[in-house]
Amino acid sequence: MKAENKSFYGKLYRLALPIALQSLMLAAVAAGDALMLGQVAQDEMTAVSLATQIQFVQNMFLGAMTAAGAILGAQYWGKGDKRTMESLFNLMLRAGGLVSVAFFAACELAPGALMRVFTHDEPLIEIGSAYLRIAGWSYLITGVSQCYLTVMKVTDHVTPSAVISSSAVVVNIALNAVFIFGLLGAPRLQARGAALATTISRVAELALCVILSRRDGYVRPAWRRLFEKQKQLDRDFARQCLPLLGAYMLWGVGFTSYTAILGHVGADAAAANAVAAVVRDLICCLCNGVGSAAGIMVGNELGAGRLEAGKACGIKLKNISYVIGFGSTAIVLALTPLVVRMVILTDAAREHLTGMMVIMAFYMIGRCVNTVTINGVLDGGGDTIFDMYSLAVCMWGVAVPLAALGAFVFHWPVLAVYACTCLDEVGKIPWVMVRFRKYIWVKDLTR
Repeated sequence: MKAENKSFYGKLYRLALPIALQSLMLAAVAAGDALMLGQVAQDEMTAVSLATQIQFVQNMFLGAMTAAGAILGAQYWGKGDKRTMESLFNLMLRAGGLVSVAFFAACELAPGALMRVFTHDEPLIEIGSAYLRIAGWSYLITGVSQCYLTVMKVTDHVTPSAVISSSAVVVNIALNAVFIFGLLGAPRLQARGAALATTISRVAELALCVILSRRDGYVRPAWRRLFEKQKQLDRDFARQCLPLLGAYMLWGVGFTSYTAILGHVGADAAAANAVAAVVRDLICCLCNGVGSAAGIMVGNELGAGRLEAGKACGIKLKNISYVIGFGSTAIVLALTPLVVRMVILTDAAREHLTGMMVIMAFYMIGRCVNTVTINGVLDGGGDTIFDMYSLAVCMWGVAVPLAALGAFVFHWPVLAVYACTCLDEVGKIPWVMVRFRKYIWVKDLTR
């Protein structure tokens, strides 16, 4: 038993740590944007925070597609079927490419209309529109690079995947400083500089993906079969992807709605929420890493036909999620005084931020448990429909309506509205545990 535990924790460490680092580095880009633009002006920081919600929505589509590919990919890799992995890679590229082109076109043709979804403040709309016209080019590239990185993760190349993403983030942060502040003789572009840095770093990321995947032992797209359709694989992919897309859209549009609601409450509330969101994303990196690792580990066991081993693996990972959740709560509370002093905010925005951090600390318990259990263990066994149901009920049946009513009808204080946006994750924990113990997710998805 000790040998089994050692093997389990060793594999969890090898998978979760690089993915958590990758998640941390990606969140660091948003943190870097917020901190650097926060030193320029509150409006610049707030406008970019609102504008990046467009990429957030795009990532919901890409996330569903790559997650479906990761679910099937982990199981087929556990089974040792490399040819199906290549076909799956092609399928992901076709779907991700279409999404990327659509979002690129929207950012180039109608950036102002996109910004008006989140705010009625004309200076914020103007700044955000300029950001989107440049950042839209990065959205065109993202769909392809995310497919490469996903395949690397599920085919035992998680560390190179993390290195590529982290390298791109380092480039992004360095160029942020150069273009936002006009260092090294570059023009001082402020918000537009952040967009330019993002675009250049995405180009570098894709180039590294293509170069590295040419090595032996890596799964590459079968370009000659790029448009070849396999009916059974397409159906299996759709069976996983559609519920995930529903869940990602419910979650993504729900989070975007939270941002829009707080954005319409006032500039101070929007600014405080922008900073709190960056902190939340940074602290969630560990649970994101463990959640992704959980899906791969459970999927490998189930795809190899070891159902009982997969079940035992899922139970351990669920228990670990609680430890991560309570640890994250402590970290948020400890960081609150430091975060409040780090950015330039009005007195009202600073007061809002302090309260939001305390509320978010308790939200983290639910976020960590649900990320690992739902997005990791349940999805790893193909039980993707539950995520969509739980979001429809808890987020759209409770949290979003309450936040909207509190903001626009009852005119509750800012912190009361913010607390409503945190209800869904904590409230659905009991339901998640009931679903987990039904063990519907213990199944082999391979053909």
